[in-house]
Amino acid sequence: MAWIWLPSLTVAAAAAFLPAPAEAQAGRVIFCCEDAQEQSICADTLPPACYGRAYREISPRGLVVRHVAAPLTVEEQARLEAENRRRARQEALERQQRNMDNALLETYRGLNDIDMREALALEDVERSIADIHERRRGLMAERRALEEEIAALPADQDVEPLNRSLRAVDSELRSYQRLLEAKQAERESIQARYAADRRRYAELIAERAQR
Repeated sequence: MAWIWLPSLTVAAAAAFLPAPAEAQAGRVIFCCEDAQEQSICADTLPPACYGRAYREISPRGLVVRHVAAPLTVEEQARLEAENRRRARQEALERQQRNMDNALLETYRGLNDIDMREALALEDVERSIADIHERRRGLMAERRALEEEIAALPADQDVEPLNRSLRAVDSELRSYQRLLEAKQAERESIQARYAADRRRYAELIAERAQR
């Protein structure tokens, strides 16, 4: 292997300058790069000064046949990997959105269909909420009756049985309150879901109309 510092020669001159006979060079390439001092280094095999640096492969006729980029630094590799991860996440999100959009268009026949399905989904929830309110009103009436009965008892009469009944009513009221809050949250969730479907469906229809 022969390598030589070529500070000012052209690529074609570099190919001719190497000391090996022309017959030995037939069909072989020359490797050239700029070293740490930005001086051209060329050889018939990759010079040590070109390790870890960008280099060119030059044909015996002096034509550059390939450019090889320098290996990435640790920082560059880290940035590249971070960018690849970001791009992969973005592509995954876009695929997910496309799948959701296609499912949305296949699910509904139009905006009126969304309204009808929302009304049906809310119907059972509203009925449950109405039943809970009715039951709570009955319990509140029962509680008031117990309080009045306790207040009317003579001072020497045992009120503990009535107090137990009162505590049982209070416990049931708390249970119905939790159930009411759960049903109200379910109603809000249904409304939010159909509002989002309605908004996105309208956007997709508008996009199709513009194509």
